[in-house]
Amino acid sequence: MILPGSFTLTLILAIVGMLLWGSWANTFKLRPAKWRFELYCFDFAIGAVIAAILLAFTLGNLGYDGFSVMDDLQLAGKRQEVFALIAGMLFALGNMLLIGAMSISGMAVAFPIGMGVAVVVGAVLTYVPVPHGNIVVLMTGAVIAAGAIATAAVAYRNYSAAQLLELVQQGKTKSTRKAIGSKAIFLSAIGGLFLGVFYPIITFARTGENGLGPYSAIMISAFGVVAGTVVFNLFFMNLPVQGDPVDIAQYLRAKARTHSLGIAGGIAWAVGAVLLSVAGRAEGAAALNPAILSAMLQAGVIVATLWGMYRWHEYQGSDTKVKFLTTLTLILLVIGVTLTSYSQLDVTH
Repeated sequence: MILPGSFTLTLILAIVGMLLWGSWANTFKLRPAKWRFELYCFDFAIGAVIAAILLAFTLGNLGYDGFSVMDDLQLAGKRQEVFALIAGMLFALGNMLLIGAMSISGMAVAFPIGMGVAVVVGAVLTYVPVPHGNIVVLMTGAVIAAGAIATAAVAYRNYSAAQLLELVQQGKTKSTRKAIGSKAIFLSAIGGLFLGVFYPIITFARTGENGLGPYSAIMISAFGVVAGTVVFNLFFMNLPVQGDPVDIAQYLRAKARTHSLGIAGGIAWAVGAVLLSVAGRAEGAAALNPAILSAMLQAGVIVATLWGMYRWHEYQGSDTKVKFLTTLTLILLVIGVTLTSYSQLDVTH
């Protein structure tokens, strides 16, 4: 299999992977307004598994060592393969909840809250089984990330309240009892819990003498994403988070361009996952310091939040208080990610 041979190349792979993880949701924002997130998720899963398979059987089969992805699968333990599959299924559920929250609120809301929760959960679950690094710095970073989650939630509730008041003043609605922002916040937070366990489980699937390689681990987890999407989408389609139940016939009638957006999103996620996985497998002088790799894994949330705020203008027209809170959210996210990553600093690299 192909692995990076220099520190610079490893760092480039990690940065590109991070950018892809923080940018795939733009394909959801580009979808037609009537294209429900439940249908988008089917295409996302298809794109993810196609990309993971192609990368595994191309780059995963090349390289000077002559070690193919099939060799990797034959040597890997069944327990590790099962854990990779479970990781993909849990990711599918968490990601669907995150996308559902995005369909109500936007990237600048769902990602800071959902992925903020994932950062906290992932940091704790990674430390507890095998304590390592500086626990004080790790917990400080987790608390600050939790602060970012809180400020993002408050910012969205204030923004939603202002939007609702404007609708009332315009006579477009008479209700002032609407649960302001609660649904998107709840969906994001619960989705973040499931997303937070993805990386620790994948890490477990890749450790030990029978651990999976970087290409096969993501390929198996992509199959888990497909399985999880099929199973969990039956629930979301019949008991939707917003609007009426969705008929599968709508998916079959859609145009190719509509399907292509979800597929592109899945491809971007899978390619990003493979690049980050490969960067984490680099050895010797090409290996990244654990702190740098951790930062790349977590920084996607900052990229996605920036997209939502400055490309999609999701808080457009907000007052000074909301602008302050959104800026504070970004600052706290940067500090939280920096500290949770710095806690794993390895001075040997």
